[in-house]
Amino acid sequence: MTLTANQLSAATPRRERLLKICAALPEVAIERRGDGHIAFRVRRKIFAYYLFDHHDDGMIAFCCKSSLSEQRRLVKDDTDAFFVPAYLGSKGWVAIRLDLDEVDWETVSELARRAYQDVAPKKLAAAIE
Repeated sequence: MTLTANQLSAATPRRERLLKICAALPEVAIERRGDGHIAFRVRRKIFAYYLFDHHDDGMIAFCCKSSLSEQRRLVKDDTDAFFVPAYLGSKGWVAIRLDLDEVDWETVSELARRAYQDVAPKKLAAAIE
């Protein structure tokens, strides 16, 4: 798949918005990994990724730690916005597309918060409840 002109023009502001959401969480380290791949960590543990045309899939997405039940519910409820990411999907991770006409930023923020709380030390996780 190839990214469309619409996807490309929306990519930078949406990536920046995602970076702000994740950077607002305590002690988050943001690691750029090659072209368009960003890892979000808290104390060496990855809780999410920004994926830009990952493996030439033609999508821009936020992929984060979740549970299998939450992943299944989200994908079932909205197959356009959510998908099971390669490699991490079997561990319950879920991805939400950031390249659609409308992005539910409240959901993105909530997913980031929950993923962070799943891997952060208890004291840090409790600081954002």
